[in-house]
Amino acid sequence: MLRVSLALLSLISVNVFALTEAVDIYSDKQLISLIHSDQYLQRVKADDCQLVQDIEARAEVLQQPLYQFLWGEMLNNGVCVSAHPSRGMMLLQTSAEQGSSEAMVKLADYYYRGKLVVKNPNRAVQYVLPAAANGDVSARMLLVRLFGEGYGSPTDYEMGYHWLYNSIFDNDAQQKKASSLLQMLAAKMPASIVVRAQQPQLYTR
Repeated sequence: MLRVSLALLSLISVNVFALTEAVDIYSDKQLISLIHSDQYLQRVKADDCQLVQDIEARAEVLQQPLYQFLWGEMLNNGVCVSAHPSRGMMLLQTSAEQGSSEAMVKLADYYYRGKLVVKNPNRAVQYVLPAAANGDVSARMLLVRLFGEGYGSPTDYEMGYHWLYNSIFDNDAQQKKASSLLQMLAAKMPASIVVRAQQPQLYTR
């Protein structure tokens, strides 16, 4: 009876293993969507960490910016690998230098919150400004938040307001959050400048 039970257990284990499907590497479009919805680390864990070697290779060998972001965040947070923040932050920096808006926003967020680094909101402005200029809505929202809290240069407030005011939002919740941030920044600007910043085209003297 014991032999039969062991044989049955072995058969079940084999069948379960056979039903386990290999996970395909994420496309750039898919990865961007995961990053913007803040689900990228959860997805890696949900895929049972099957893609760790592929992610590392694309980040370290192929030096793909989105995978440098993902691998860096896995190292920063100890997801599927041992935590190694110094290496993780270096990867985010390299990704940002290659033009990744996602990495710029994440670095800015770390400096804004003081996570893994000494809190420095003015440095956060420096990181997020190029991403905001390139049209990243998340970057524009963080930039306006920073300006609204008094960080960065007041000479840039109008530009930051203009960018976010004229952005296209993914949903009502994002639009309401943007409106709240714009109200906060508007309180630091002359009314005439706010009106000018709301125009489709920004004309400054």
